[in-house]
Amino acid sequence: MKYSKTVILKDGRECLLRNGEYGDGAAALSVFIRTHEQTDYLLTYPDENTFTAQDEADFLKQKTESDNEIEIVAVVNGKIVGMGGIECVGNHFKTKHRAQFGVSIDKEYWGLGIGRAITKACIDCARAAGYKQLELDVVAENKNAISLYNSEGFTEYGRNPKGFRKKPGGWQELILMRLDLER
Repeated sequence: MKYSKTVILKDGRECLLRNGEYGDGAAALSVFIRTHEQTDYLLTYPDENTFTAQDEADFLKQKTESDNEIEIVAVVNGKIVGMGGIECVGNHFKTKHRAQFGVSIDKEYWGLGIGRAITKACIDCARAAGYKQLELDVVAENKNAISLYNSEGFTEYGRNPKGFRKKPGGWQELILMRLDLER
């Protein structure tokens, strides 16, 4: 799946949204690890990552060659500063109409509109791929992300009070959200 679009950020800089490519492996992995160090709202802790730069390059190549999945990188001044993508929930008839969505942005670039731009790009790609529903899980205390997702049409359909287990202890509630792509 192919995607490329330039957006203007709130501070006036340009941000190129494009497919992550094979050659982006090391830079994308670096951003992945950095973003997972900067917030407790993402799926994994940085020390749980098992990917190498080669693994990341292969992953990006696979997503670029896919007809229904994508990993988009956000590039500002030649530097990857965020990523987001869609992935099929399952390849069986009962689930292949559903895609899951995730996004992460380097904290230095929060508040500039990159998260919204990637979200919109992923919605467009999910529709183009023929999905009927786009899904995500968001930590309940992540009010900025929830506001963004609501403004883009996602609605809550459930909660998981022990969705994430925190280090050294405790829980984070997850809000399950979906976007009906047939509207």
